[in-house]
Amino acid sequence: MGVDIRHNKDRKVRRKEPKSQDIYLRLLVKLYRFLARRTNSNFNKVVLRRLFMSRTNRPPLSLSRLIRKMKMAGRDNKTAVVVGCITDDVRIQDVPKIKVIQQAGKMLACECRGTPRLTAFKVGMILSGQVCALKVTSGARRRILNSGGKILTFDQLALASPKGQNTVLLSGPRKAREVYRHFGKAPGTPHSHTKPYIRSKGRKFERARGRRASRGYKN
Repeated sequence: MGVDIRHNKDRKVRRKEPKSQDIYLRLLVKLYRFLARRTNSNFNKVVLRRLFMSRTNRPPLSLSRLIRKMKMAGRDNKTAVVVGCITDDVRIQDVPKIKVIQQAGKMLACECRGTPRLTAFKVGMILSGQVCALKVTSGARRRILNSGGKILTFDQLALASPKGQNTVLLSGPRKAREVYRHFGKAPGTPHSHTKPYIRSKGRKFERARGRRASRGYKN
């Protein structure tokens, strides 16, 4: 008599489509499903996979980090692709000439003064290259436009670079969320730098063992 093998945990837990019902995102998924299937480009497959991701796995990328990453050697005249949001950074004084892509919605519908199409995503140039993102905040968009930036449609990017040639895939820091500071060894144990869950930071809150040398040890 054979042994029955449990198959209830054999499934692969990964997204095959976005949870969002945003029609513009789903049109973009439709486009990149086609490109991923009909081209031999890993770029299109990675972009498609990132479009499925949750918001915590698509962290925002600041304007300063974007500029810094595109200043690296060998990235001149290349397109920066960010499957996420690009945010403003007030610490940056001079913004180079940028063209930006953004998911449209109501705002682009107002700009177009008509019905938004599949091309409701904008693409942008940074340091004589280009940047593509799902969303650009109003502050970042204003600074980009004021610095002489341009706005293109996403299908123009797909036509110009269907296989992702001359592109640089960027993403925001996933572990920048405050919740990651609480992960790790238990707070107070030796060599732990984990942030404790406490109501406040003061004299009466977790200041004994592990916090000062006079009470056993100090981390």
